[in-house]
Amino acid sequence: MEHLRTEFNLLLTEFTTDTALIDRHWNELARKYSSKKRFYHDLSHLENMLSQLEKVKSSIHGWKSLLFALYYHDIVYNVLKSTNEEKSAVLARKRMDELGVPAKTIARAEQHILATKKHALSADPDTNYFLDADLSILGMDKEHYQQYTENIRKEYAIYPDMVYNPGRKKVIAHFLAMDTIFKTPYFQAQFESTAKQNLMNELSLL
Repeated sequence: MEHLRTEFNLLLTEFTTDTALIDRHWNELARKYSSKKRFYHDLSHLENMLSQLEKVKSSIHGWKSLLFALYYHDIVYNVLKSTNEEKSAVLARKRMDELGVPAKTIARAEQHILATKKHALSADPDTNYFLDADLSILGMDKEHYQQYTENIRKEYAIYPDMVYNPGRKKVIAHFLAMDTIFKTPYFQAQFESTAKQNLMNELSLL
């Protein structure tokens, strides 16, 4: 996670020289994403997203907004609630306000975070890259996808199979009904066909 922490520090030093404040913000992130209830939506998820987005950095217009969205988009995560994205966006805004981040940067970061609720095609290309990176796990090899499905199931362990499986089927059907799961040509080329195969394979096992 060293690279994830380094990039966070570099981002915040654009707005403050207070190292104690930077450490405080990082420690909060690390604590939230390292909760014992998290098995997929953790720091490894952020690390993968960062890796994916760095590959298309030259195509991103608002890199700082995208990074803030990356670090905060799942900071609030409760499987019993349907307001995680909104609450994550609110906390992200609060932390960016504390750093004196420009209003335009804050607004775009919030937009990216809120877009993860429905994963719909956006008029903002940056948002589409962000959403694609968030879903990149769907197009990984069979081993990584299997680990992902197991970790998601652990996060929803409170629900028995008779409740979880129909809900999971609905999520998979939602993705398979899309014209394309990924919204940008780069991510489509990298992950689209494998993602659809992974989802169909999972659906057949539920």
